[in-house]
Amino acid sequence: MPKRPYVIDELISAKTIAARIEELSRDITAEFHGTDKLVVVGLLRGSFVFIADLVRELDLPIEVDFIEASSYGDSTESSREVRILKDLRSAIEGMDVLVVEDIVDTGFTLSHVIKLLKSRKPARLRTIALLDKPSRREAPVQADWIGFEIPDEFVVGYGIDFAQRNRNLPFIGKVRFTP
Repeated sequence: MPKRPYVIDELISAKTIAARIEELSRDITAEFHGTDKLVVVGLLRGSFVFIADLVRELDLPIEVDFIEASSYGDSTESSREVRILKDLRSAIEGMDVLVVEDIVDTGFTLSHVIKLLKSRKPARLRTIALLDKPSRREAPVQADWIGFEIPDEFVVGYGIDFAQRNRNLPFIGKVRFTP
């Protein structure tokens, strides 16, 4: 449980998120047109809402798998040490793979996961992030598709948590700590 009281101000509405996912899904469907199967890999836990909405919009044969990586714990700051807590169930060698991330902040988690998955020799590996905070980037990584670029704010909602809370909000909200 967070030790400091806070409020959440809406930053991106549920309606705006849904419209952007429709746009992104058209681009991804075009990119992977003709694939035998697209393996959509969600980075747990923050991407689960995004991946659920995204895969329903893709007009492709897909398989969904998950990898859980952590560099935050219950903190608002990255530890810069990425730990793999849950790995893929399936082999991805020779497969088309789309990695779905909730937010690219320092970039350490996505960079680590890309390196790990590339070592498994997929045919194509692309990335999508719902949110991007380029002002915080420390690792040289850029997702192929970005839902929204956001300022350096701590955000929650739409699957993204603060100490395991607020994932169920239908929008992206900015956390504002109160006295």
